[in-house]
Amino acid sequence: MSTINLPLNLTVRVHPVVLFQIVDAYERRNADSQRVIGTLLGSVDKGVVEVTNCFCVPHKEHADQVEAELGYASDVYDLNRRVNPSENIVGWWATGQEVTNHSSVIHEYYARECNNPIHLTLDTSLTGFRMGIKAYVCVSLGVPGGKTGCMFTPINVEVTSYEPEVVGLRLCSKTVGVQSNPVKPRTVSPMLDLAQITEASGELLTLLGEVLNYVEDVLAEKQQPDNTVGRALLDLIHSVPNMTTDQFAQMYNSNVKDLLMVVTLSQLIKTQLQLNEKLTSLTSFLN
Repeated sequence: MSTINLPLNLTVRVHPVVLFQIVDAYERRNADSQRVIGTLLGSVDKGVVEVTNCFCVPHKEHADQVEAELGYASDVYDLNRRVNPSENIVGWWATGQEVTNHSSVIHEYYARECNNPIHLTLDTSLTGFRMGIKAYVCVSLGVPGGKTGCMFTPINVEVTSYEPEVVGLRLCSKTVGVQSNPVKPRTVSPMLDLAQITEASGELLTLLGEVLNYVEDVLAEKQQPDNTVGRALLDLIHSVPNMTTDQFAQMYNSNVKDLLMVVTLSQLIKTQLQLNEKLTSLTSFLN
């Protein structure tokens, strides 16, 4: 038996907005639908599949066939291309924690839309109180000149996020544990910049305290050392520039001065534009 087209070195990076859209589509599904499927959008670069968007595709699954509204999927993709021309079809997603018998049929359609499509599954049933995420590629199997088949093989999947997405996730995390009220929905207001810096500094101090406690326990032989943690700490130390307190203070003061200069110039430009606008309005009124 031989294998054909074996892209097992791919890594899938999924952004949080994709997970939110999948969960939202699952919550809005029809009462008779067991699972929901859809199209994954993103980009592929050097063996990394970046999934940044997705949409749901209405479908029905029967015992012996699958009915999917492919025309709807094509129209939604064309509309999305007008807004985000850099997002291409990279695969498809389905809710659940297993690959079903109908998955190969659906995968054949996406194999015609893109090269080496990925299949992403999201466990919305929260088995073990976790939302399991798995990614697969379809590997062709068979004998040359004979019948061929396919097999879904797992690949690496990671959850990543841009900086604006991190801010949104922090706001969402603040709603955890808050009692919901049907009359007055729970809301969370964005924090000011200084407040975010203060909160991030506090979290950093807490993490540093945990790391120091771990190192002290290992040195005191109260805890077994972990080679993985040791390598991570070594990489962390090497990533910090080696400078004295005076050098750090000089660098910090220099950067603060540059920042204050930029803020001052921006405020002067804003004031000048506002003054020019008022003078123009006054001149037109007098004429």
